[in-house]
Amino acid sequence: MTDTNRVVIVGGHGKIALLAAGKLKSAGYTVDSVIRNVGQSDAVRAVGGNPVVLDIESANIEQLASVFTGANAIVFSAGAGGGNPARTHAVDYEAATRAMAAADQAGVRRFIMVSYATASEDIHRLDSGDAFYPYARAKHDADAKLRESTLDYTILGPALLTTEPATGKLTRTEDAGSDWTDDRRVTSRENVAEVIAHVIKADASVRQTVNFYDGDTPIADVMGR
Repeated sequence: MTDTNRVVIVGGHGKIALLAAGKLKSAGYTVDSVIRNVGQSDAVRAVGGNPVVLDIESANIEQLASVFTGANAIVFSAGAGGGNPARTHAVDYEAATRAMAAADQAGVRRFIMVSYATASEDIHRLDSGDAFYPYARAKHDADAKLRESTLDYTILGPALLTTEPATGKLTRTEDAGSDWTDDRRVTSRENVAEVIAHVIKADASVRQTVNFYDGDTPIADVMGR
């Protein structure tokens, strides 16, 4: 049986994840935040989340499914942080695809993926020797795998992340013309957290990829109501 008030955030100690947990908690959701290190528990509790210690790099589908069972939505906001291509692939692609399979096995249809705005293009324009390429490849391939699934996904693609407060307003990259990737195009992490909370509460942008940056349009109008 699905608990419509429970969300599981994978990668629960990340900056966006902690912000999202707090917003979801304020909206009346129970939030289980999957973390790798028990030492991260206090930070999760401080924002209203329930820490669930599980190393997603080694966890199998059944272990993930046992955590997901009964949830209304899964948010995948984990990442290896770059620097190690093998670990980037293990977390940003392999663990992500296991999480998709686990959601399906657990009967959780709603799956929110935190990606980045140029994930679909970077592997075509970056040299394979570029230090950023392993991350771009992993995110591109994980997003593609999610689109192939039968899950009710939303893939979120923010631009360069900042620590600025949320404005509650965005612009879709597709509405910005060809020069949107210049350095002025940034996205507040708190705005991303607001988007996560909105698409779950409103069941918005289902089976859509939405790439965006801080802009002038209210989140509900960008993402749907």
